[in-house]
Amino acid sequence: MIKFSTKNAGLLEGELEKIQPQVEAAYNTLMNRSGAGAEMLGWLNLANEYDKEEFARLKSAAKKIQSDSDVLVSIGIGGSYLGARAGIEFVFGPFANQLAKDRDGVEVYFAGSNISSSYVQNIFDIIGDRDFSVNVISKSGTTTEPAVAFRLFKEKLEEKYGKEAAKDRIYCTTDGNKGALHDMAIEEGYERFVVPDATGGRFSCLTAVGLLPMAAAGMDLDEIMRGLSDATEKYNNPDFMTNDVMKYAACRTIMLSRGKVIEILANYEPSLTMFGEWYKQLFAESEGKEHKGIFPVSANFSTDLHSIGQFIQDGARNMFETVIWVDKPQTDLTVPNDEANVDGLNFASGKTMQFMNQQAMRGTMLAHVDGGTPNLTVNLDELSSYTFGELVYFFWKVLALSAYMLGVNPFDQPGVEAYKKNMFALLGKPGFEDMKADLEARL
Repeated sequence: MIKFSTKNAGLLEGELEKIQPQVEAAYNTLMNRSGAGAEMLGWLNLANEYDKEEFARLKSAAKKIQSDSDVLVSIGIGGSYLGARAGIEFVFGPFANQLAKDRDGVEVYFAGSNISSSYVQNIFDIIGDRDFSVNVISKSGTTTEPAVAFRLFKEKLEEKYGKEAAKDRIYCTTDGNKGALHDMAIEEGYERFVVPDATGGRFSCLTAVGLLPMAAAGMDLDEIMRGLSDATEKYNNPDFMTNDVMKYAACRTIMLSRGKVIEILANYEPSLTMFGEWYKQLFAESEGKEHKGIFPVSANFSTDLHSIGQFIQDGARNMFETVIWVDKPQTDLTVPNDEANVDGLNFASGKTMQFMNQQAMRGTMLAHVDGGTPNLTVNLDELSSYTFGELVYFFWKVLALSAYMLGVNPFDQPGVEAYKKNMFALLGKPGFEDMKADLEARL
C-alpha cells in the first residue's frame, strides 16, 4: 500500500486548498479524456481493459522460456526496456540475475538501449554456451539501437540452433497491424505480442512490452495486475483531500512556482535504482516541452549522500526531493557486537540494518529540509509484484495531472526526434543526404 506525506514539504497554511481548483480541472480533463494526447490514454483503465487472451499467452511464453533457456535477452530502448528492468530489480534486487537459480526464473539481460559493441559482446560472453531466447520490443522495428542489437542476437541464435529452431526462441512485441518488425514476425513465424496503439512507450511497462521479460524473470503477473487494479480504483477518486495522486501533483506545481525546477527521486533501497531510471524517462519525456517542466533526477541514498549530498545540502536552492521509503525489507540483518570496538560502532550493536537505514533517512530528510530542500515522501509497505503494479500507476497518474497543470501534452515527445535526424544524416541513411555536409562542417 502507498502512503503519501507532505509533512516536510514546507507548505503554507491553505496552500493546497488554494491550488485545489487547478488540480481538479486537470483531473477532470484527464478522466474525461478531453485533453491533449487523449488518444494515448490506454493506460488509464488498463487494469480493466487489457487483452486477457494475450495475457494468458504471455504467461505461457514465459514458462516456455523458463523451460528451454537459461537467459532471455530483452531488446528495446526507452520505455521498451526501462519498466521491465525496473520491475525485475524492484522485486528481486540488483543481483537478480546472479540469484535467478534460486527462483523459477531466467537471467534477463537488456540490449538495444545503446550502440556499444563492448556491451553486446559482454552479453554474448555471459551467455556463453548456454541456451537463450530473445524478446525484441519495437513498435516500428526500425529504431536504430534495438534494430542493430536484434540483427546481432538473431545471427547468434541462428548460428547456434539453425534458422528453423531459432524461430521458436524469438518473441516479437510490436505494432498489432503494421511495421517492419510486425511484417518480419509474420513472415518468419515468430510469436507476436502487441504494443497497444493507445499506450505510449513510457506508459507501456504493464502491457506485453514489460510483462514478458518480467514474467520470464519470475515476477507474478497476476499480482502485478492486482496492484494495478487496486491503484486504479483507489486513485479514480475526484476528492482532492483523499486522493494522494492529486495532492502530489499539486505539490509539484507549488514547488515549481517557488523556483524548485529539479525533483530528486531519492530511495534508500538499491532495488529501487532502476525504478529511478524509469521515473526519469516518464517525467522528462512527458513534461520537458516548450521550455517548461521540472527536471527529474534520481538518487540512491545513503550512497549518493557521499557524492551529491553536499550539493543537495548547500548548493543552489532550486530543488526538492521525493523520497520513496520501504517499510519492510525483504531481509534484515543485525549489527554484531565487537569487544574491541575499533570502529567505534558498538553504539549500533544489536540494532537491525533496517532500523539504521530508517534513522539515516529521517536524519537526512530533516537536514535537507533545514538546508532549504523540501521533502515529499512516498511510503511502500514492501517491494513485491503487487506494489510494483500499484506504484507504476501512482506515478503515471501524478505525471498526467502535473503535465496538464503545466499546460503541455504529456503523451508526445517531439524533441526526441532531433538527434535521430542528425544521426541518420551522419550515417548516410537515404533521405538525409542534404543535411550531412552541414553537420560535418559543424563538428
